[in-house]
Amino acid sequence: MSESSAPPQPSAPPVPLIRRAVLDDEHALVALERRTWSTLHSVQPAPEPPYDAFFTHRNRPVHVTVAELEGRPVGYLRLVPPTQLASNAHVRQIQGLAVAPEARGRGVARALLNAAYEEAQRQGASRITLRVLGHNLPARRLYESEGFVVEGVLPGEFLLDGGYVDDVLMGRALTG
Repeated sequence: MSESSAPPQPSAPPVPLIRRAVLDDEHALVALERRTWSTLHSVQPAPEPPYDAFFTHRNRPVHVTVAELEGRPVGYLRLVPPTQLASNAHVRQIQGLAVAPEARGRGVARALLNAAYEEAQRQGASRITLRVLGHNLPARRLYESEGFVVEGVLPGEFLLDGGYVDDVLMGRALTG
C-alpha cells in the first residue's frame, strides 16, 4: 500500500495550553466553577447568583494556573503558600483543582499538576501538599499516581449531603 492510499490516522487529542491566569479569565473561571461544583470535592455551598467573583484578595491571578483547550479555559489549579510562616516557606499547597466535565480524561489535571510542580520549585519550594475529601476516589487515585501519599486523615471532618466525610491530607516531595 502506498503512502497516498494509506487510511488516515486519527489525530492525537489536543494538548492543553497551560498558562498563568489573567483578570480577563474571571468570567470563564466563574462559569467553570459553577459547572464543576459538587459535594464530591467541595465543602462550600453551591454557588449562587450573582456569579461574578472568582478572583479575590486571597485568590489572585498570580496563584492560578489555567488549562485551555481550543482557546477556552477548561481547568484551573490554585497554588499558594499554606501559611505566612517563614518556617513553612518551603511548602506550597494546592487549594483548588477543577476540570470541565467535557475535558476530563484528556490529561488536563495531570498537565496542571505538572505545571504546579514546576512553579512550586521555581518559587523555592521542596514540598507540595493538598487536601482531598475521602470519598473523592478519582482525585485520590490521580494524586497517588502522581506520587502523593496520605500523610493524615481528619475523620468525619465535614458534613456533606447528610453524611460525614474525611478530610485527607496528602503531600509529596519535589525533586530538582
